[in-house]
Amino acid sequence: MGDTIMAITINADTSNGLKLTSDTSGQIDFQSAGSTKALIDTSGNLKFNSGYGSVVTGFGVRAWISLNGTGTIAILNSGNVSSITDNGTGDYTITFAAAMPDANYVMGNAMLNANGGYIASIESASNKAVGSCRIKSHRVTNSFQDLALIDLTFTR
Repeated sequence: MGDTIMAITINADTSNGLKLTSDTSGQIDFQSAGSTKALIDTSGNLKFNSGYGSVVTGFGVRAWISLNGTGTIAILNSGNVSSITDNGTGDYTITFAAAMPDANYVMGNAMLNANGGYIASIESASNKAVGSCRIKSHRVTNSFQDLALIDLTFTR
């Protein structure tokens, strides 16, 4: 038998129930009433339409953490984070349990402090590595401070 790449379309048809069809495109297509809602392309990318009007590649959160950065720092909850390191006032390193494919990820954050006006930042490109990311929490005026709640996401 040859190396023919098969694909399947799974369609929840409103009049005929579940319909399965195949072709040689190499992708898996999930449909509802004949309209594509999600697919896995030949590169393994998951694409979906979640009410945005088109089926596009979804970029997932590769790691996330909620940490207490005061006193003895602690991970409150996390996903794909193996540890945190306290490097000094307002200075932390988050170590990923499974490395990123490269350092081209994006970090999003939120912080809680009664006085407000705080941000988390990655001070330089050298602080972003495939296995970890070093961040700093500081006032907008750049004075570093430990914060009681820092929430971070890393998307790639």
